[in-house]
Amino acid sequence: MGPFDPDVRFHHCARPYLGGRRKGGQQGQALGRSRGGFTTKIHAKADNSGDIIAFDLTGGQVADTTRFETLLDIGPDITPRAALGDKGYSSKANRAAARARGIAPVIPHKANEKNPQAFFAKTLYKARARIEQGFGRLKRFKRVALRCEKTARNFRSIVSFAAGLCLLKFVHTA
Repeated sequence: MGPFDPDVRFHHCARPYLGGRRKGGQQGQALGRSRGGFTTKIHAKADNSGDIIAFDLTGGQVADTTRFETLLDIGPDITPRAALGDKGYSSKANRAAARARGIAPVIPHKANEKNPQAFFAKTLYKARARIEQGFGRLKRFKRVALRCEKTARNFRSIVSFAAGLCLLKFVHTA
């Protein structure tokens, strides 16, 4: 080792060099294993027409029910009258959180749920088809459907851009 040696580590062992950064890895990149493979879930908040106005990214293995309160809090400062969700968001805690915010939860009960309520607003729940159609419009963008972006930040920006273009769908029809 001479005075102009490019190796500036204090100890010569298998570690990163002094002042270097570590490799990123998949932690914190909204990637996870699920039945479908290596995936990302998009938990979205939509308006009446099914346009996505706010969303949250998680790994594929994250349960839907844990992200319900986050969905209620994100997005524009508008208090909805009803929160539509599929059976993945079904839990007593989620229904209580929606009611505490003055929102009527329209979430079907799971088959194995104890003491389900007798009344369920089926006519309101039919509007959830618009939300699924909004996801269909979003996934027409190839970069969203295939998750071509490596980092969560870049994927979030692509999803935001695609959701913005979906909001502008009627601009050229006039």
